[in-house]
Amino acid sequence: MKDASILLNNREYLFQNGQTILDVAKRNGIVIPTLCHLDTVISKGSCNICVVEIKGEDDLVQACTTKAQTGMQIRTESPRVVTARKKRLQILLESGNHNCSIGASQGSLWTQFQMEAAQMEATQALCPRWGDCELQSLAYQYQVQWDRSRVPDYKFPKETVNPLIVRDFSRCILCGRCVAACNQIQVNQAIRMPEEADNQRVIAGLSDVTLKDSNCVFCGECIQACPVGALMEKKSEYKCRPWEIEKIRTTCPYCGVGCQLWLHVKEGKILKVTGVENGAPNHGRLCVKGRFGFDFIYSKERLTTPLIKENGNFREASWDEALDLVATKFKTIIKESGPDALAGVSCARSINEDSYQMQKLFRAVFKTNNIDHCART
Repeated sequence: MKDASILLNNREYLFQNGQTILDVAKRNGIVIPTLCHLDTVISKGSCNICVVEIKGEDDLVQACTTKAQTGMQIRTESPRVVTARKKRLQILLESGNHNCSIGASQGSLWTQFQMEAAQMEATQALCPRWGDCELQSLAYQYQVQWDRSRVPDYKFPKETVNPLIVRDFSRCILCGRCVAACNQIQVNQAIRMPEEADNQRVIAGLSDVTLKDSNCVFCGECIQACPVGALMEKKSEYKCRPWEIEKIRTTCPYCGVGCQLWLHVKEGKILKVTGVENGAPNHGRLCVKGRFGFDFIYSKERLTTPLIKENGNFREASWDEALDLVATKFKTIIKESGPDALAGVSCARSINEDSYQMQKLFRAVFKTNNIDHCART
């Protein structure tokens, strides 16, 4: 073998010092499943799904926390590994309210299973993350069955008092991804993992409060990080399934940073927004406005045509008429009072290019430096 190389499933791959087995696998297109790993954050290996087998080692090791070492011979899907993953998935599925049963091998029991789940949820709809849940995907991949009678009683009610985020503790697997997203990526320090003295759920604030009473700024990064149905956008809960959605990439209109968005559109209407994980400059991160400030475009109070005020009342006008009127007024003011009688304010929601054109219009055309940029609101 070459220096600084390992064998993954009998194929040789180079690695850099400090890389984990998971890093090497991902870089080379080898899928090792995980539920707790989050890119750019140091893994703690809490889910135990990414275990792999190393020749000569008695125990399986976690790919997300084990550093690659020269000469390692690793199997990522050996019978021993598959058995361990199935056992761990079964434990996770029996730890909470996960109604993502595998119908293919259950026959008529599957219908009964879903009826019981619907009764528990007080809705006929399946889990809001059905079809977009990483735990469900792995349950299907490894064909894991579990005993729903072992599901514990739920000590914590669903938290729906928050304006934008629903927290369903019965579906939380305590993977820690939401906490890492909040504390290490967005650095809001609003939530933390439970300690032994705490109730076993993710804690908001110092004294276990609701999100609205914590330091949460509702950026929604925790939702995007959550691999299950424990965190959901309140605006889109139960309104769409992945196969009904068209994803359209665009640029956030709220400021000049240029954050990249995925618009989740159903029947021509935006139902939710997520960040583009591999898109610069935000790399998946969004603020509260970028992620949640989209439904105002459907407001009945929104102006959709220019209005001109005459005799104390507004009337609808065409864009050409409105623009001609504004241009005429500007020329009149400059002629009578000089260019410094005009001032312009560029909207904070404008992209940088529009703000540039705005200041160029006032400085180069109107011959005044009375141009400013309003604060974000």
